[in-house]
Parts: sequence; structure tokens; C-alpha cells
Amino acid sequence: MILQNNLCKKYKGRMSVFLAKAAAYVTTLTAQFRAIVRVAEPEPVDYPFAASDVAQWHRVRHAPGAASVDESTRSGLLLDDYFTLITAQVSIFGKQVLHHRLADGLDDAARAALVERLQALMRDPDRLESLSHACRALRSADTEIAALLLEARLPPIPRWAGYSWLLFAGLAASLAAGALSPLAWLGAGYCMYQLIALQMRYAEPMAAWERAMQALRMLLRTSSLLAALPDPLLDEFTGAGALAGQINRRLTRIPGLDAMGVRAYLDWFLAANVNHYFRAIGVVGRHRAFLIECYLRCANLEADIALARHLLATASTCWAERGGEGTIALELAVHPLLPRPAALSIALAGKGAFISGQNGIGKSTLLRTIGLNLLVARAFGFCYAGKARVPMLPVYASMHSEDSLLGGESLYMAELQRARELLAVADGPHRASFLIDEIFRGTNHLESVSAAAAVLDVLAAHNMVIVSSHNLMLASLLEHRLVPLCVAPDAAGALTLAPGLLAHTNGIALLAQRGFDAAIEANAAKVFNWLGSYLAQPGSGSHLLGTPAEQALRRA
Repeated sequence: MILQNNLCKKYKGRMSVFLAKAAAYVTTLTAQFRAIVRVAEPEPVDYPFAASDVAQWHRVRHAPGAASVDESTRSGLLLDDYFTLITAQVSIFGKQVLHHRLADGLDDAARAALVERLQALMRDPDRLESLSHACRALRSADTEIAALLLEARLPPIPRWAGYSWLLFAGLAASLAAGALSPLAWLGAGYCMYQLIALQMRYAEPMAAWERAMQALRMLLRTSSLLAALPDPLLDEFTGAGALAGQINRRLTRIPGLDAMGVRAYLDWFLAANVNHYFRAIGVVGRHRAFLIECYLRCANLEADIALARHLLATASTCWAERGGEGTIALELAVHPLLPRPAALSIALAGKGAFISGQNGIGKSTLLRTIGLNLLVARAFGFCYAGKARVPMLPVYASMHSEDSLLGGESLYMAELQRARELLAVADGPHRASFLIDEIFRGTNHLESVSAAAAVLDVLAAHNMVIVSSHNLMLASLLEHRLVPLCVAPDAAGALTLAPGLLAHTNGIALLAQRGFDAAIEANAAKVFNWLGSYLAQPGSGSHLLGTPAEQALRRA
């Protein structure tokens, strides 16, 4: 008996070792197979979605009263080009979430949680690649479903749905009875007419619905795959895989019936496609809340993956610190769309900035760099800089208003309209950051300076304003609101921001550089010198604007 027990223990020990080695071998083979399959899988074709499709999630989820990026800011800061940069190889689901974050920004808690997730993904590139591969099926979706899940009313399900087989039964019975009575052919014709009418009536909505269901099935499939992965970032997927797979099967028609036209016969004679259409509507209606949760989980994860991959591929980034509403501190900030950007630093505390500089020096690029970094910090928690401390405020830009030939609107009228929009924001409940380039350039010099000073004074009273302008008199008029800074190249050719105003303009010098006749340059210089003497004012204009209390304080 003792010998037998020893043999059993020895046998069990050897079996345990064998099973452990076999399991390790199977695991290795499985990993190698997956690696081979991953390489062999074709890259999904990214569908070119319209901007309106990408904006659907933001449109239906936008909180009333929230300060969102408007179209002028989006255009002025080149946000569409930036969005294309960060959403390469991202499905419509991830694009919609990234668009929503960029448009509305995140609160402090959500931003801190996002930064924590991004840091976790960036610490483990293999993990990041694995999660990215698990989400690649989402890119097969060629239609957006945010409106379907959150807003649209589902098509009504008629009472006869599921009983269309009676038409086939009637058709078969009529054909059988046709051998006995010619009148039976009338019944066959009626049944066939109804079957054809069903296909014609529902062909278009079924086609649109099938595209939506294809996207939904990709969403459910990805949810199931992610639920099976042992990753702490995927805890919210745990438990959802089984139901996601079950719903996915209910939304999928029986595979393998296309051979020999079986599916076509079932559709024409049993209206199988129509019945499946109404069954799928019922499934979506019953599980709509769960499907929205799947959307949010997958879309947010894919958005995080896209940001983490972008950060790993970008050198000049840092995590943004929250500063006061009147504080901006950007060190070595760059613009991610420029191939070889010149890093610039700016520090503001308590006041905005009036930026001057020679023509072509890069003032507009500087404003775009600051504006984009402010937006990205509020939306994603990082900046394209060596160090960043910024206010997490909504950002509004006024960069380039133009004449509207079709709308019959002059440049100045377009500028006035934009100024009214910015003043309405300043009069609202939210403080904001304003980036303004060459305000009111569509009218004469005196009126331009007068109107710009009045508008900027109101905007900068309680908000962060950074404005660039060639009208240097504005700096004196607004010195109680804005710090004068001048953009200039240093000895190495890099741009720097120094306190003060532009001392030497180059507008006339550029005439010769651009091929104008020397006589034109000389005459332009004469007029410039005359105007400079004519318009020179020895006193400061800072006493003209501001509230009476502010004026009295400055005089004291």
C-alpha cells in the first residue's frame, strides 16, 4: 500500500510537471500564432467622415450653457488640421470623443483622471499596442451611430412583424391549388405582390440600418475582446463581454447562407431580411442603455490610446499645471503642426499682453501656439512645451476675418460681428482667454485704433487677453490692461518675447525686398516721416479708458 501511494505521488508529480510544460508550450504557440495573425491582418480602411458626423456626439451630449469652442476659434487656431494630426488611425467613435473633449474641455477631476490613464499607457508601450490592436475592429465602422443611440427615435415595429411567413404559406397553397382551380393563381399573385412590396418599401431603411448595425457589431465585438483581457484599465469592461456577445449574435444574421443564393431566396419568399430588421430594432430598443455604455467605454479607451500614442511620438510635451485665471507661464512652447517650430516662452500674471513685432516675424504663429496650448491643456491635460502653467479657461480666437462676397459683408462688418460675439462671451458667466490678431484692420487707422481700444478694454477687464497689432498706439491706451511685449529674433536667430514695443518697423523696407522701385520706397518713407510727426502725441493715453475708479487710481 505504501509503495502504491509513493507511485501515485510520483506519477501525479510528473503529470503536474508535464501539464505545466504543455500549458506553457500551448501559450507560446498561441502567442506566436497571434503575432503571425496580427501581421497578416490587413490594415482597416479609415472611412473619410464628414465634420458633421464627427461632431454628432458633441452635438447631442453638449451641456446647455457650457462654453464650447466656436467656429471662428476652430478656424483661426487651425483646429481641424490639429485634429487630423491626433486622430490618425482612429475610428469614428474615438474621433467623436476627442472632438467633444477638445470642444468643451474637461473639469479638473476628469482631466486628472485622463492624465493618470495616459501616463499608465505611456509607461508600457507593449500594453498600449495590445489595446490598440484590440480596438482596431472599430475602424471598420463606416457610419456614425451616436445620434441613433442617444437621440433618434427607433423605427416603429408593426404588429405583423414576424408573421410574414404566412405570405409564403399562402403563395405555396395558392400554387398547389392552381392545379385544381385557375382562380387560385389570383391568390398566388397577391401573395407575391405583397412579398415584393415589402422588399421595395423597406429596401432603403434596411440598407441604412444595416450600416448602423455593422458599426454596432464592431462596437460589441470590441467590448467582448476587451472584457477578456486581464488589464486594470479594463475593469469597467469586466462582466460586459457576455451580454455584448449575446447582443452581437442577435444582431447578426445566420452566416453561410449566401452560397447558392439561399439567403436571397429566404429574403424574397420569407421576407427574412425584413423580419431580421424588425428583430434588430427590438434588440437595440431593449438594450439601448447598455449599448450607450459600450460606446462610452470603447470610444473613451480608443481616444486615450490615440493621445498616448501621439504623446509618445511627440518630443516637446509636458503635463499642464493649473494656474490662476490671470496666469500664463509657457516655457519653450511650440506648435505641433510646424515641422521645425521655434520655441517661445511667455509669462503673464494679472494682465494680458499686447504683442508687437515686425511684419512676417511670426506674431500670428505665436498667438496660434499660445491658443492651441491653452485649448489642449484644458481638454487633454498636456501642452506642447517644456513646462506649462495655464488657466483652464475656455479659449476664443479672432485671427482672420474676411470679406464675404456671397453674404455681401465687408471685412469691417465681419470684424464687428466677431467683436460682438467676443463681448457677449465676456458678458457671460464664464471667464475666458481671448487671442486676437490685428483687430479692426478693415477701417481707417484712427477709427481702427479707437474702436479696438474700446473693445479690448472691456474684454481685458476681467479676462485674459493676448492681442497682436501694428497699431502701436493701442499699447499706450491699454497699458492698464495689457503688458507690452515685442517679438524679435535673438543672436542665434530664434524668436524671443521681450518687454516693450517694436522700435523699428519694416513695412517700408519690405518694399525694396519685394521688388518695388526705389522711388516708391523713398516716397513712402517721406510720407511715413510726415505722418509720424503729424500724429505724434507727447502724453500717454492711458487716462482715457477704464472705470472712473481705475482712472483715479492711475492718476494717484
